Amino acid sequence: MGVVSVNVGKSVEAEWAGKLGRTAIDKRAVTHRVAVLANGLAGDERADQKHHGSPDQAVYSYAREDYDWWEGELGRELSNGQFGENLTTSGLDVTDAVIGERWRVGSALLEVSGPRIPCVVFRNWMDEPGWVKRFTAAGRPGAYLRVVSLGELGAGDEVEVVSRPEIGVTVGDWFRARHGNEEALRRILAVPGHDAEWDRMAERLFSGQAS
Repeated sequence: MGVVSVNVGKSVEAEWAGKLGRTAIDKRAVTHRVAVLANGLAGDERADQKHHGSPDQAVYSYAREDYDWWEGELGRELSNGQFGENLTTSGLDVTDAVIGERWRVGSALLEVSGPRIPCVVFRNWMDEPGWVKRFTAAGRPGAYLRVVSLGELGAGDEVEVVSRPEIGVTVGDWFRARHGNEEALRRILAVPGHDAEWDRMAERLFSGQAS
């Protein structure tokens, strides 16, 4: 269970990159060890600071196993970093990670903060028909992580899950509920202390059914 690739990218101008016209989604693998800073990896950039600049989105991880599944669906090879992730992992069920779960990677400590929500830049970058709908339906979003403790990491490092909430919301349930999946939403509502936003979402969803 570890990191198979560490990927970073610089912000560049691109006509297809939405209103901003800049993107750093093109992440490339590096062979050296990388410093983990307070808001991301050294040498990595996020062009859209308004939507992707939060410390809760400091590091993005995606599972190589999910890439392998997508290769079968798309009929083409997908390289590590293709989805714009910083850490390509192996042997770790990223979708089933619990929000608040903490990973020791190298000497850094990271905390799972939520799933990736597909955007227009991701759609245009992939250049696949109906990409946002297909990515959403697949329910393999990858996970964002915040930095808890600084350090450094590199390809080949183990990912150690050092703590995990006994009862919590998984990345997969968060993603599916966010897109109207009732079963996932009901599981979240059963978690003590869940965010009140889920109650508001449930009220909207279920009241609509009642009418």
